[in-house]
Amino acid sequence: MATEKPDKKVSRPLAGRTVVITRARSQAEEFVKELEQFGAEVIVCPTIEITEPENTERLDEAIGHLYGYDWLVFTSGNGVDYFLRRFKALQRDLHELDEVRVCAIGDATADKLREAQLHVDVVPHEFKAEGVFVALEQFVGGRESLSGLNFLIPRAAVARDYLPRALKDAGARVDVVPAYRTVLPADLDRGRVAAMLAGSADCIAFTSPSTVKNLAQLFDTNDLSDTLKGIVVACIGDVTVETAREHGLDTQVQPERFIVSELARAIADHFASGN
Repeated sequence: MATEKPDKKVSRPLAGRTVVITRARSQAEEFVKELEQFGAEVIVCPTIEITEPENTERLDEAIGHLYGYDWLVFTSGNGVDYFLRRFKALQRDLHELDEVRVCAIGDATADKLREAQLHVDVVPHEFKAEGVFVALEQFVGGRESLSGLNFLIPRAAVARDYLPRALKDAGARVDVVPAYRTVLPADLDRGRVAAMLAGSADCIAFTSPSTVKNLAQLFDTNDLSDTLKGIVVACIGDVTVETAREHGLDTQVQPERFIVSELARAIADHFASGN
């Protein structure tokens, strides 16, 4: 019996489609591969660049007083990378982290910690800040057990405040210190980006609120609806969706899990359904 050939339209639903991804170039490789396996033509147009904070004084101080913290909460792989980079620059011993509980938001964040031979105590099922708070609350045995605990959250210089606020409301002490910052890439050219978007782009994917904000900054506008007219908008995470909405965009594609492989699949499913 002859082997039935796979339906290319089903296995490669993005064939003939062009997807623009706005993720930092240093982190785009996995996303590109995920989209290309569905047949997409991918244009990497990073609207953010990840770099060190302008001042590491607060981070250095926190690292020097790790013994005073009960918990370390990493909200992204970037937080892990830049925290450990500074940790090693200060010639600290990783064993100093053995006595601190560690919460990693997202499997990729947890994997980075494990690759560095560090333990992970909690990986919340829900990546949103609300879900992280619930996971921490359950782990320690209830809201009242959060009272008096000391949390260190090394993260982007600008980020959502729900989690620190919720922990403080429960009686915890929280230090949020900038471990890295996201900036508009110096080589991002408005004319080139405009031409690209007006050309063959079928979909644009945003992987963080900063990718939306920085694109709006590039075009000097708070409303990106005209700039992205006719282009399918895909966002990872509710906060990114909300940021897109604040800038005049309706999100047509959003995965249930906030990881790039799921975002790529959601984009593929969107176009496979005839949209």
